[in-house]
Amino acid sequence: MMMKYDEMNAANRELFRRLSVFLNHEPDFVQDTIIRELTEDCGLTEEDAFRTVLAAALGYRVGESREDTELVRRFFPLMIRKADVERYRNDPYYRSIRFPTVSQGRWQLTTQCYQPYEAFVCGDPQIKHGYILPQIGFFDTAFFYPAVLQNGREWMTVTPNEIVTMEGPIHRAKGRVVAYGLGLGYYAFMVARKADVSSVTVIEHDRNSIRLFETYLLPLFPCRDKIRVICADAFDYAEHDIPIQKPDHVFADIWHDPSDGVDAYRRFRSCEGLSPDTVYDYWIEDTLKLYL
Repeated sequence: MMMKYDEMNAANRELFRRLSVFLNHEPDFVQDTIIRELTEDCGLTEEDAFRTVLAAALGYRVGESREDTELVRRFFPLMIRKADVERYRNDPYYRSIRFPTVSQGRWQLTTQCYQPYEAFVCGDPQIKHGYILPQIGFFDTAFFYPAVLQNGREWMTVTPNEIVTMEGPIHRAKGRVVAYGLGLGYYAFMVARKADVSSVTVIEHDRNSIRLFETYLLPLFPCRDKIRVICADAFDYAEHDIPIQKPDHVFADIWHDPSDGVDAYRRFRSCEGLSPDTVYDYWIEDTLKLYL
C-alpha cells in the first residue's frame, strides 16, 4: 500500500531529522567489517550493504514495518550512493594545493579525513515522487580534505559537497566576478582558471582568514594574478560598491549551512536590483529555497 500525502510529509520530515542527528553525532557508524560481511556473506552490493546498515542505524525497521520497508526500498537508492574517490582526488584544486597545518588568530588551517564508509552530505536535496531527498555519499577508503577550524570548530572546507554544489556557479561565471566569502579559495581558484573570466574580487571580513590564504594558498594558485582579496563587509559591499562597479557575475557563500544561510540569502537577494545586469549565484541555493 502506498503512503498517503500527509503520511509522506511526516515521514519526509522524520527522515531529515534522523539523518541530521546521525550526521552530527555518528557519521562514521558504518564500519568496513560490517560492509564486508554483507557483501561477501549475503551477496549484497556495496551500496546496498551501506543502505541496509544506515537504515538500521536510523531506526527503520525494514521487514517489520510496512511503512519503513516501503520508505527505505523506494527512496534510499535515490539518496545514498558510493562516491567516486578518484573524481575528487583529481579535482584541479586538490591536485595543485598542498595544505600545511598552521594557525592565525582563531583560525587553523589543517587537513581533515572522511573514514571509509563515513556518511556525508554530497549535493543539494533532490525532489523525487513528491519527496525531498537529501543526497548522502560515502567512500570505501579514507579521503583527506582541507579545512579551516574556527576555535576548534570546522568552519571552512573543500569537501566533495562543496565541489558538487559549486559546479553550476563556476560554470556560469564570466567576465568580472565578485565573490562574497573567501573560505579556502576553491571558488576563486576554479573561476580564475576560466579563459572567459577576466578578474575575481573576493570580499572577506576576517583579516586572519585573509592572511592564511594569502600566505599559504594564493602563492600556489596558477592564475593568482586575476585574484584580489578585499577586507570588507559583504553586505556593505553589495549595497554600496556593486551598484558602482556593476560586475558581470556575483557569487555569495558566507554561510556554514542552511540554518545560518537563509537570512543572509534573503538580504543578498534584496540587493540584486541595485545592479540588474549582473548575474547572481548563491551557494546551495536550491537547499536554501527548500528551507524557505
